[in-house]
Amino acid sequence: MRHMNRGRKLNRTSAHRKALFRNLVLALLEHERIITTDAKAKDLRHFADRMITLGKRGDLAARRLAYNFVQSHQVVKKLFDEIAPRFKDRPGGYTRVVKYGFRRGDAAPLSIIELVDVSTRAEARKPPKKRASRRDRETSAPERRVAAG
Repeated sequence: MRHMNRGRKLNRTSAHRKALFRNLVLALLEHERIITTDAKAKDLRHFADRMITLGKRGDLAARRLAYNFVQSHQVVKKLFDEIAPRFKDRPGGYTRVVKYGFRRGDAAPLSIIELVDVSTRAEARKPPKKRASRRDRETSAPERRVAAG
């Protein structure tokens, strides 16, 4: 039985799994949004949230622990200086997993994992720009022809 055994094995050895999640956390913190399989995205949440929590602590010991896992000075600097301050009032749940579709080659279910962010949510709620009406387009069309000619 699998009592108290957390996480998926993902058909990899423990060293391969550790390297996989290090690379995925590195990519997520660097790009703030990545596309991967559902199972990897769901397991990645745990590691990414731990890194952001270390970033919120902000002390030297936390910085060293984060570098020990991520192993990139630029990403650790971004984590502590840019990402962690955005979540200073949030008590957890720093990532969001959204179903994306299926991969073409093997039909594996894909998900987008991204950092939850106030600015991202505000941009998503903005109404789309209104298209110019036909009358507006007709009046501006001769001006464009003159400028081009």
